[in-house]
Amino acid sequence: MKNRNGFNKTKLLAVCSMFSALGVVILYMGALIEVLDLTMAFIASLIVMAAVIELGGAYPWLIYAVTGTIALLLVPNKFCAVVYFGFVGFYPILKEKFERVPGVACLVMKIASFNLCMLAMLGITQLLSLPVTFGFPIWVVALVLNAVFVVFDVALTRVITMYVCRWRMKLKIDKWLK
Repeated sequence: MKNRNGFNKTKLLAVCSMFSALGVVILYMGALIEVLDLTMAFIASLIVMAAVIELGGAYPWLIYAVTGTIALLLVPNKFCAVVYFGFVGFYPILKEKFERVPGVACLVMKIASFNLCMLAMLGITQLLSLPVTFGFPIWVVALVLNAVFVVFDVALTRVITMYVCRWRMKLKIDKWLK
């Protein structure tokens, strides 16, 4: 059976499964080497970014949900999985939607979504009575996190450009799906 892009649905599901497994392995490596936890969460989000470009539709959401859920269940150090599940994993999907809006509204929507996710994660930690200590006033932490987010967004934009211009032809994912 083929979908509207002419791709075989069974192959699409198989590719989604492979992408999800690769994402879990990457997050697991980030948990084992604690210095690389944020880096590996970013690299795992690149898999979702590739799915947004190549597969479209609900498949990137499926990859994000499966990868995040399995990582939360299996990864020994949960920080990497929580960062991925809390924001980094689904941001490439939102980025594609947000960048359809022109001008400053795009940047406002991106920063607002980041801050809403950070507030939600902080609220969940408070709800679960988990200890949260920053060592700095919360407004300093918020400013630093927003600056890191802007760097993440710019880096993701550059990686997307590199993927579309260089890597896409070399990987030939569209040939896997037909």
